[in-house]
Amino acid sequence: MDLGLKGKVAAVTGASKGIGRAIAIALAKEGVHIAACARNEAPLMALGREIEALGVRAFVQPADVTHEGQMKAFIEGVAASLGPPLLLVVNAGGTLGGRFLETSEEDWRGTFDVNLFHAVRAIQAVAPSMQKERTGSIVVISSISGLRPGSRAQYAAAKAAQNALVKGLVWELAPFGVRINAVLPGSIYFEGGNWAKLKDQSADVFEGFQDREFPFKRLGTPEEVAQVVAFVLSEKASWVNGALIVVDGGQGWPSVSLRGR
Repeated sequence: MDLGLKGKVAAVTGASKGIGRAIAIALAKEGVHIAACARNEAPLMALGREIEALGVRAFVQPADVTHEGQMKAFIEGVAASLGPPLLLVVNAGGTLGGRFLETSEEDWRGTFDVNLFHAVRAIQAVAPSMQKERTGSIVVISSISGLRPGSRAQYAAAKAAQNALVKGLVWELAPFGVRINAVLPGSIYFEGGNWAKLKDQSADVFEGFQDREFPFKRLGTPEEVAQVVAFVLSEKASWVNGALIVVDGGQGWPSVSLRGR
């Protein structure tokens, strides 16, 4: 299916690996010019070369999404290099701390900063251009943990806040022709990711989790999430707005720890 995205400009945060990288490549294959940011420069530059090899333009810039100035500078750089980004994927995220009684207030603040406030910064940075052009599409990469919390309350709360942000912005952005949705992945496996590390360190724990919580007896892939994101960004999904779209293969408990422990 031709998604009708060719020639558009997309900004993707946290794009150097995993889901963000897969989204950038999937969009590039649709003919989208890609702007990507992440903290790690080397894999980001490699991504830029791979994107350009697909026949579209790339703009890559190291940036810390928890820093308002760097987020704003990234979007300004995109506009100067490729044109205003009318597609935005808010992908960077993560968690600090451990279980509730072991987690500091600073960890809570940091977790909200890299998830919720990063989303706020990114959307505020691109919204003026979308408002001016009277069009735009935004996807926030949240998590099923925002609906079915696992073992880290700070992460679940931050992802639930992202979901609420999406719902709250629907009515503000719609008058300018801008759609906003959230895609909620389940546990996604990729080399170098946390699940791959768990598999290497504790294969029995990983296999038990995979067998117990997944109807298809496997974790998802970044590419499976990326294809959904590409569709939701496109005008083929023109009546999808304010949605929380779960992409988890029917996963049960979102944490490797057993329920109740």
